[in-house]
Amino acid sequence: MTALIEMSGVGKSYGAISALHDVSLTVNAGEVTCVLGDNGAGKSTLIKIMSGLHPHTSGTMLVDGRPVTFGSPRQSLDHGIATVYQDLAVVPLMEVWRNFFLGAELTAGSFPLAGMKIKEMRRIADDELRKMGIVVHDINQPIGTLSGGQRQCVAIARAVYFGARVLILDEPTAALGVKQSGVVLRYVAAARDAGLGVVFITHNPHHAYLVGDHFIILKLGGAVLDKTRDQVSLDELTTQMAGGDELAELSHELGR
Repeated sequence: MTALIEMSGVGKSYGAISALHDVSLTVNAGEVTCVLGDNGAGKSTLIKIMSGLHPHTSGTMLVDGRPVTFGSPRQSLDHGIATVYQDLAVVPLMEVWRNFFLGAELTAGSFPLAGMKIKEMRRIADDELRKMGIVVHDINQPIGTLSGGQRQCVAIARAVYFGARVLILDEPTAALGVKQSGVVLRYVAAARDAGLGVVFITHNPHHAYLVGDHFIILKLGGAVLDKTRDQVSLDELTTQMAGGDELAELSHELGR
C-alpha cells in the first residue's frame, strides 16, 4: 500500500546553517510514527516541512506516491495533512462549537448578509466529539473551561472532521499531567484506529512507546535511531533519548 507520506534524505538549510539533514520517514495509514528529540534536535523543522510552512531544500517528499514541495500550509491541508500545535490556536472565551468551526464556519445566504448556521454547527460539533468519545458538559461552554487534555482532543476531532488523513501532533502531552496525558493518548490511538496516519512529536519516550508503531530519534538535525516497535524496547528508546554513549561517558567521568 502506498505510504501517505514518504520522506527520503530530506534536509533543510537556512543559508549556511543546516537545521535538518538526511532524514527519512514514512507515515502509513493506521499507524503512529513517533518523532522524538530534545530541544534543537530538528523536530520543529520537520513539522514545518510537512505542514507547508517551509519547503525542504534537499531530498524528496512524496505524498500518495507523488513528489511534492509545499509552498504554504494551505497546500498541505489540501493534501489532507493537518497539524495540531502545542498552543492549539483556540480562543479561550469562545464556545467549544465556535472553536471547532473557527475559520470554517457554516453560513447561509450570500456575503455580506450571510448568517451562520449556529444550530447545525452545534449539532455537528457535539456529534463529532462524541464519535471520538469526547463528551463535554455543554457544547456552549467556553473552551477555556476545559482541561488541557480535553482541548487537545477537541483539536484532534476538528482535524478529523475537516478531512485530515495525516495528523501531526506537536508535543500534545508536554504540558499535561499523567491523567490528562492518558486522555490525549487514548484519542491518538482512536485516530490511528480510524485509519489516519499519525505523526506524534514528543520528548517523552514512555508516552511514545504506549501508542507508537515506528520510532525516530533526532539529534542535531539528523536521525540517530529509526526502528519499528518490534525492533526496539522502551529501555533502549529511553537510553537513546537520554544521550546513550554520551550519558555513559558522563557517568564514568562523574563516578567516584
